[in-house]
Amino acid sequence: MSIATFFKGNTSLSKTGRGIISGVIGGLAGTAVKSLVEKFIEVRKIEHRSAQIKIIDDLSTKITGSPISVQNEALAEQLLNLPVGASLGAAYGYKHREKNEFNIKNGIILGSSTWISTHPTSLPILGLEAKPVDVPLKMQANELFAHVLFGVTTELVRNYVNKKLKE
Repeated sequence: MSIATFFKGNTSLSKTGRGIISGVIGGLAGTAVKSLVEKFIEVRKIEHRSAQIKIIDDLSTKITGSPISVQNEALAEQLLNLPVGASLGAAYGYKHREKNEFNIKNGIILGSSTWISTHPTSLPILGLEAKPVDVPLKMQANELFAHVLFGVTTELVRNYVNKKLKE
């Protein structure tokens, strides 16, 4: 059996494979869109480093004895964003492996639930971001908007790739 034949199949394994692959690709595309949008809208104060940079910086210090250089921060941030986006996309694709139509509502739910579970909750608890009361409402709204775009893009690409794999 060829890979093309496998993906065209209607077995549980074929649906799972299509779902995960289309979700990973969707999550990567969603991450790229979110990162691009965040270059144009303010999601944190300039002097504040992102949670991703703090994590990578701490890891770099533990491994190499020195923090990452300022000129490598953008790359380092994506080294964390891309696998997280791909993982979220994989889980999302698996959940929606039976769905064959684009549903913007599912994308909005993915993006907003990702934001809710990180920026106003877990990241402040871990000390990686300021408490929500200390972040201007406009920045919180911008961050939520970027996450919703992540979710909608993930759903759009997941749906497209899923259909292409079935052809």
